[in-house]
Amino acid sequence: MRAELDINGVFVSALLVFAVAAWIVTTVATRILAWTGFYRLVWHRALFDMALFMAVWGVIARLAGAAHIGRYQP
Repeated sequence: MRAELDINGVFVSALLVFAVAAWIVTTVATRILAWTGFYRLVWHRALFDMALFMAVWGVIARLAGAAHIGRYQP
């Protein structure tokens, strides 16, 4: 996996791009979970949100790495 992505001539860390994507996905997910009332079942919302962010970030990075290597098969 490349360590940097070229965005209009500017090299940006791939992990930073993945983190921004994970933040967007997590923000949408937390709003949906709050709307459905799921957080009534969660003991510590901030801890759950951070774990959700880290899980989403890991999945995005894993999928991007697998797609780059050629192992990803949709």
